[in-house]
Amino acid sequence: MKKIVKELVILTLATLLIAAAVFFFLIPSHASISSISGLAIVLSALLPLPVSALTMLMNLLLLLLAFLLLGREFGYKTVYTSILLPLFLGLFERLFPDFRSFTGSDILDAAAYVFLVSIGIAVLFNRNASSGGLDIVAKLMNRFLRVPLGNAMSLSGMAVALSSALVFGSRTVVLSVLGTYLNGIAIDRFILGQNIKKRVCIVSKDFEAVRRFIISELHSGATVYDACGAYRLEHRREIITVVDKAEYQKLMSWIERHDPEAFLTVYNVSDMRYLPKPKF
Repeated sequence: MKKIVKELVILTLATLLIAAAVFFFLIPSHASISSISGLAIVLSALLPLPVSALTMLMNLLLLLLAFLLLGREFGYKTVYTSILLPLFLGLFERLFPDFRSFTGSDILDAAAYVFLVSIGIAVLFNRNASSGGLDIVAKLMNRFLRVPLGNAMSLSGMAVALSSALVFGSRTVVLSVLGTYLNGIAIDRFILGQNIKKRVCIVSKDFEAVRRFIISELHSGATVYDACGAYRLEHRREIITVVDKAEYQKLMSWIERHDPEAFLTVYNVSDMRYLPKPKF
């Protein structure tokens, strides 16, 4: 029970952050940046309904389509956040009926929105949830139009951004398109950046000392391969380890002191997992 309550609290706070980003920054900028709320901003200029009501209507319609056409791929977490988001927007509309802008600049408002909403979406993503909306549109495009999921997200986001041309000027359209592009980069950074580690491949004349340092000092695992140099056909052993940022700094400092002539290659790694053995 405590685990469920903790999960709901985290989902609620993340959704609150997204709603605050939409109300205090996205709506004042008039930009329709890659979200159902962005589309609601455009429609609110054409229809006598507030952004919160339009967001609720579109989210409910998309959830209904998802359950009818996709089955139960979207769990209770996405249903919860999809309904909670417009409720928070409605609350802000009542509390701050005449709110204009914190910054007085549509560019700064859009930048602040991208930053804050990326954090909120990253939290939801890492909890296996989403704010609904365009995620559902992308799933539908993937299922019925055979569009790859990543491309579907980009296409639906850009379609929302370009919809601002219906009611706003060219400045807002450009801001919406650029904001959508930067929003995708920021979300990837917040989601993947939390898990990025370094894969370090080391060929050293003092292999055993390197191995002992990794195992005993860094308390990290490693894999050893037999390698052969192409120029002199010398046989060496290569040791490969995956470390976090702090461990990487310690490893680099140690190698610079003990074997500055060691050969290293370093890669960024964002996903590590052990796959279960196949059952035959």
